[in-house]
Amino acid sequence: MDYKSSGVDIEAGYRSVELMKQYVKTTMRPEVMGGIGGFSGAFSLEKIKGMEKPVLLSGTDGVGTKIKLAFLLDRHDTIGIDCVAMCVNDVACAGGEPLFFLDYIACGRNEPEKIAAIVKGVAEGCVQSGAALVGGETAEHPGLMPEDEYDLAGFAVGVVDEKDLITGKDLKPGDVLIGMASSGVHSNGFSLVRKVFEMTKESLDTYYEELGATLGETLLAPTRIYVKALKAVREAGVRVKACSHITGGGFYENIPRMLIDGTHAVVKKDSYPVPPIFGLLAKKGNVEEKIMYNTYNMGLGMIVAVDPADVDRTMAAMKEAGDTPYVVGHIKAGEKGVTLC
Repeated sequence: MDYKSSGVDIEAGYRSVELMKQYVKTTMRPEVMGGIGGFSGAFSLEKIKGMEKPVLLSGTDGVGTKIKLAFLLDRHDTIGIDCVAMCVNDVACAGGEPLFFLDYIACGRNEPEKIAAIVKGVAEGCVQSGAALVGGETAEHPGLMPEDEYDLAGFAVGVVDEKDLITGKDLKPGDVLIGMASSGVHSNGFSLVRKVFEMTKESLDTYYEELGATLGETLLAPTRIYVKALKAVREAGVRVKACSHITGGGFYENIPRMLIDGTHAVVKKDSYPVPPIFGLLAKKGNVEEKIMYNTYNMGLGMIVAVDPADVDRTMAAMKEAGDTPYVVGHIKAGEKGVTLC
């Protein structure tokens, strides 16, 4: 008897590493020390010495049950982008620059080509956010997970000068809320999605006129990464006063997290186009509007608050970075919370 007969194929692990190396190399930054395959990832902090008070930021997350769609469609090259996005967007939301990323893949059986496809997506997310993929782990769990399934999680570390931290402390009535368009459902609320739509390959391959794509293509669209847009705003000389990454919990849970006591956010629902997937989801599942806004991003993946005098510069910087911004509301005096009108 050997390890392979118990369900763990070490040779497959070696092949996975070889296949993924080409993708990992695309994420390298000058600060990365050493090659791929060491026991830890080394990252030089030489460049942050110029900061007055450097602060490390971190974020960790997974993809949730969206991963079930990747199984059904046998498409694994974008789910890694979602994993990176969920982590680096949180780091950027605090004003930070993501420095490096690590991933963790747990699988029932190591299929090297599939693992490499997952890491290809992780690497693409790292390229989009400017983070280096400095390490990771692929763990084979025979008997614990079905052979053809896996789970994916990640961890990002970033840095910001303390004076540039986005904390909301300077937020005041009259400040303007600008939202950046999402790419769709992103990576939250898929347990409800999977209750509303039949989760079969036939159902996911169904083309919807209002979506302009199949249901599967629309739902599997990777989470938008906003790192470059927020960096462009900062480089334009704009002070972002507060920022909210619209993830699980939608508007009602996430927007109040950007506020300070005595401030209240007002968001106008008709100030931007809501992607048709949300209308289809609400109609098919008979989901009431408040639940939709309390579960999904409803078309806005990131919301920032800026001074009214900075609106034009903020919008221009976001557009230059490739994002689509909308003025969606304002801050008023009142109890911490959000009103949708």
